[in-house]
Amino acid sequence: MNTLVLMKHHNNYWSSEVIASSDRGGGQLVAFRFWDINNCDLRSRLSLTHLCPTCCYQQGKNKRLTKSKKGSKKKAVDPFLKKEWYQLLAPSIFAEKKCGKTIITKTQGTKIASEGLKGRVIELSLADLNNNEAMSYRKIKLCIEDVQGYNCLLNFHGMDMTRDKLCSLIKKKQSIIEANVDARTTDGYIVRMFCIAFTKKQDDQLKETCYAKSAKMKTIRGKMVNAMSTLVGKGDLKTLVKALIAGTTGEEIEREASAVFPIKDCYIRKVKVIKKPKFDVTALMEWHTDDGQDVGANVAPAIVEETVAGSGGRL
Repeated sequence: MNTLVLMKHHNNYWSSEVIASSDRGGGQLVAFRFWDINNCDLRSRLSLTHLCPTCCYQQGKNKRLTKSKKGSKKKAVDPFLKKEWYQLLAPSIFAEKKCGKTIITKTQGTKIASEGLKGRVIELSLADLNNNEAMSYRKIKLCIEDVQGYNCLLNFHGMDMTRDKLCSLIKKKQSIIEANVDARTTDGYIVRMFCIAFTKKQDDQLKETCYAKSAKMKTIRGKMVNAMSTLVGKGDLKTLVKALIAGTTGEEIEREASAVFPIKDCYIRKVKVIKKPKFDVTALMEWHTDDGQDVGANVAPAIVEETVAGSGGRL
């Protein structure tokens, strides 16, 4: 156990003696006792070197120090060199056809770029799609249904309202009435719609609050559900989106509910497409074709000829 080892550190010679050793957990633990031998004579130094010419620390050395550093660092490659851009095409019901671009990694092996794009959901403002800042509180979600070349064909996926608009409607001393319904369009889409409205004071009301009783709120919710179900069921998804963009449904619900309790700020708050029919390219292309009807060219107005009355056939 008493093995002497000679080590050199900063031109100072140190001697160590192994005083304890044990095997624990698959590794060997060794304890040393060190002392300075710089003041020893040359003969004692040579004898210590002759006892153990190798350093004891070679037993647990770091293996990574022996590896070559050549080629260990990879060259930094710009990741955007492997990317490519695709144009987003919105449906023809919106004013702006080209609504943006999206990026994806280029096709490599079995990983096809177009397959990675399909199903990607893009959220846009209705103000940008229709060039109408008054509708900036509306958010439209469009889903990539098909890829043709470097063009991505989008389809309607949902609608939402911005948080700042929603928070501006919520106030004290009034009741919030909310309703939702799942309905099916004529072309097979299942849509979930959410409606919100707020009670308002009656004309010449002196009371500060305008809370509605639960029975009246239940009646108004029933009218909301009926109005939304009728709106979805009377046409296809394209007709529904046009009605949602127009935003006249809330006003119709306000008129119907005014007989029960006066309400204000009625909006279709949110729309989700829960289930879609089987993908059909023909049906998708109908969304991207101009649906304007041919009404003919403008005609110049007719010119009315002036006549002289009562001449008996002679001027």
